Amino acid sequence: MELLSPSPEATRTFASRLATVAEPGDVVCLWGELGAGKTVFAKGFGAGLGVEATINSPSFVLMGEYAGRLPMFHIDLYRLSSAREVVDAGLLDDRHAAGVVLIEWPDRLGDALPLDRLDVHIDGGADEPRTLRLTAHGRMADRYLPAAEAAGARR
Repeated sequence: MELLSPSPEATRTFASRLATVAEPGDVVCLWGELGAGKTVFAKGFGAGLGVEATINSPSFVLMGEYAGRLPMFHIDLYRLSSAREVVDAGLLDDRHAAGVVLIEWPDRLGDALPLDRLDVHIDGGADEPRTLRLTAHGRMADRYLPAAEAAGARR
């Protein structure tokens, strides 16, 4: 599925609509270069979960945890280089099963990347529109595709 997002606000709105179908244990992987809009997407997703706190890029703290309809765990692996570092940092644990995990820079997980996940590839930067491509991996992620289509994405 693909969506052309003309602005950060459109990206936030789209992500907010996707969050309405989120369930405990979901994993959403955010792919894109620096400045592509991964954190903007996370802010919108959090809003859709009812998160009232300010969602910031967790680049330096590695993970932000937010209360909403479901807990949201926003993980940024940019500064890490391997799945071993992710595990050693304690970023993946059992409490995530109660909420939704959004992972920026998921490539750092390598073979440890969850098989059941929603991939959101964000292309674009600066002031240009973004292209968001969604790919569902596994049964969990399949429920996001009708929500994405209802929010304007095309197959």
